[in-house]
Amino acid sequence: MRSFLVLAAAGLLALSLGDCANGQSLGNAGTLQGTIKDPSGAAISGAIVTILNRVSNYRQSGITDADGAFRLTNIPPNPYHLTVRAPNFASDERDVDVRGAVPVELNVSLALQGTTTTVNVEAEHLDLLENVPYAHNDVDTKTLSQLPTTSPGSGLSDAIMLSSGAVAADSNGFFHPLGDHAQTSFSIDGQPIGDQQSKSFSTQIPLNAIQSMELITGAPAAEFGDKTSLVLNAVTKSGLGQKPTGSLLGEWGSFGTYAEEATLSLGGPKAGNFLAANALRSGRFLDTPEFTPIHAIGNNGTIFDRFDYQPNGRDAIHLNLFWARNWFQIPNTYDQPNQDQRQKISTFNFAPGYQHTFGAKAVLTVNPFYRADRVNYYPSRDAFSDTPATIGQRRDLTNWGVKADVSYASGRHNVKAGTQLMQTRLNERFTFGITDPFFNPVCVDASGDPQTLPSISNPDDCAPAGFSANPDLLPGLPPYDLTRGGQPFQFSGSANVNQYAFYIQDSIRLGNLSIQAGLRWDSYHGIVTDSSAQPRIGASYMFKPTGTVIRAAYSRTFETPYNENLVLSSATGMGGLASNAFGAASTPLPAGNRNQYNAGIEQAIGRYLIASADYFWKYTNNAYDFGTLFDTPIAFPISWKKSKLDGVAVRIGTPNIRGFQWFTTMGHTRARFFGPETGGLVFNNDVGGDGVFRIDHDQAFQQTTNLRYQRGTHGPWVAFTWRYDSGLVAGAVGGLEDALALSGAQQSAIGFYCGDQRPTIGSPLTDAVCTTANFGATRLVIPKEGTGNDDHNPPRVASRHLFDIGVGTDNLFQTERYRTTLRFTATNLTNKVALYNFLSTFSGTHFVAPRAYQFALGFVF
Repeated sequence: MRSFLVLAAAGLLALSLGDCANGQSLGNAGTLQGTIKDPSGAAISGAIVTILNRVSNYRQSGITDADGAFRLTNIPPNPYHLTVRAPNFASDERDVDVRGAVPVELNVSLALQGTTTTVNVEAEHLDLLENVPYAHNDVDTKTLSQLPTTSPGSGLSDAIMLSSGAVAADSNGFFHPLGDHAQTSFSIDGQPIGDQQSKSFSTQIPLNAIQSMELITGAPAAEFGDKTSLVLNAVTKSGLGQKPTGSLLGEWGSFGTYAEEATLSLGGPKAGNFLAANALRSGRFLDTPEFTPIHAIGNNGTIFDRFDYQPNGRDAIHLNLFWARNWFQIPNTYDQPNQDQRQKISTFNFAPGYQHTFGAKAVLTVNPFYRADRVNYYPSRDAFSDTPATIGQRRDLTNWGVKADVSYASGRHNVKAGTQLMQTRLNERFTFGITDPFFNPVCVDASGDPQTLPSISNPDDCAPAGFSANPDLLPGLPPYDLTRGGQPFQFSGSANVNQYAFYIQDSIRLGNLSIQAGLRWDSYHGIVTDSSAQPRIGASYMFKPTGTVIRAAYSRTFETPYNENLVLSSATGMGGLASNAFGAASTPLPAGNRNQYNAGIEQAIGRYLIASADYFWKYTNNAYDFGTLFDTPIAFPISWKKSKLDGVAVRIGTPNIRGFQWFTTMGHTRARFFGPETGGLVFNNDVGGDGVFRIDHDQAFQQTTNLRYQRGTHGPWVAFTWRYDSGLVAGAVGGLEDALALSGAQQSAIGFYCGDQRPTIGSPLTDAVCTTANFGATRLVIPKEGTGNDDHNPPRVASRHLFDIGVGTDNLFQTERYRTTLRFTATNLTNKVALYNFLSTFSGTHFVAPRAYQFALGFVF
């Protein structure tokens, strides 16, 4: 496999450099080109050609040359309203549909001024509809720049969460798309990335490098594999055709947060370069396990560069370069006063590409890529300052390969066939040792209280010492208990994961009927070996008189394990390290298969309102999640026997109406998982055994409302965001007994009370004041005694309302060439004290960020 990939990548690079021509747009972005002529057939130079999508507000303009030719590139796949204007000629308006890499040819003849304007468009309300078989949202760069991103180093995650229904927010830039944990694939200018992009695992491309993104949440096309609950199809900014333009931005905010951002674009019709450089420092880099940040400083730096070379109209070469680093302290709780754990992550990404156009109907696209993540986790200098365990890690993940396909568009058909060949190299080193004698006590007294007993590590020795064996002992951990003479657990392992995929898909238009059909075949050779054929079919139909689109789809997908810490997690067996003597019951995480069904409706209501709703149902054999180690960002992939997920995603909103725009997304997700569990190390609470339970992705309802008004194109603006979450499942506190076992700091975190009694950080409440009739919590919903059920009535995080507001201007001094921008943002305006999760096996404990202010001053040239 290695030799094959080397030869394939080398050959494709040689082809791109040797043939040195220009394809059109990267990834799934499109190209619109043609000529503008007068009634006699003579070319019109200087005509302005503009396309606009009314829903996403994406707009691009170009000017015809001396031959009357124009070309608009890097266009996100969408329907557009096109307008052509030229002095002394009547304007021409029409609808165009851009769907893939094959250029759309458009030749327009303008009538002389004084005649009727040529209008070849559908009814205006149909501009709001998109007749495709899959649910998705489109987000443009201007919307991205003014979203209230609240998680330093995770602006992309915030933008995804705020823009999509049925995507539940979690801590540290995580989100749960359609009931899955981080099951997201990224396509950046055609480069496939299936590994985690959260700042806890890796680094993210900055928002100011993205021109637009399509968020696909239903019926993934056959070209997308690995993680398909949500597919982010992003198009980055280009310097082609740009006079030297750029921006400088400085930000200052709460928690000692400051940032600098800079962009620069320049280029002509044949070559161009775009550069984005960003740096950030914050005193609350990760979400913290206490409302007040303790030991939470971090910084982030990114450099993104995109170079394009298009010497003619048939070929193109591009190169994306990305370097980034996250360095941060691991936030402490009040129970960890001296802990000083830290993590550093560095990422390097190299993605050249080549595209060649064959005539007017076919395009070849070749995207080699190389991406490397280096993760270092540092324990405290004194191992016993770490509690409940000291942890160290060095993890390398290198992903490289090539994706190549041919697109062919003719008549009703838009066909794409291709392959994806890649290898992921994993290298893992890990150390772990228990430092708290009460974390996993071997013996308990007659009252069930834990005993230190540093000389006893075998439960058989408890009785001779006058005590009883701990019935809740985690049998796999005593050998690594440093308080009882154990030695640190040490692991070093590596593996290569080789993946081959071949796919073919066709988008077919039959009048008002749109059909998407495809077949994908994946072969996976890692710690386990498996393969799968995946048919995918979907259809949508537009009822033009009523402005309605209905759609339905079936998808078979091949689910692969998460790569992060996969080698170690595949060696710990059923129940993880805590349940097994290491190596005695090694069970590699298997690959999985999913059947997914989607059905939806989209409705235009007049000219200014559009609503869509989509139902999804997913059944998975060998379902995946992460097992988080305590409150650290270290997590291990785990698998479950199966999962059943279903829910609804809703979006209602308006196009831009004289500067005003509104949208609301809503979602409901039911996430049921079935044991047993395989893999992982130590779990923060019971993970369900062999039965069915609701995992922490399950949330009854969430909604995001965004209101925005801007005067003119660059004038003053105001934006308001309201986010409501009904609360994810939090399985650690199922009743009074669980609450009484918490420390004072943990009881305070959940807002525990018994009658009018409240705990303090150092003094937990006990059964002396607590009864089953007088206890409760303000930040958790704990089932009443005797009513708890892992499936039908699990404990949950309490609901929360979060409000953000922003005001600013994109042209403070109303100048023409150079603009000064100003922005003020307040997030969590009411300073709501709320949890994302609590002692979650899958996420740890994290508070929502307190109220924060941000001031930004920028200069655009």
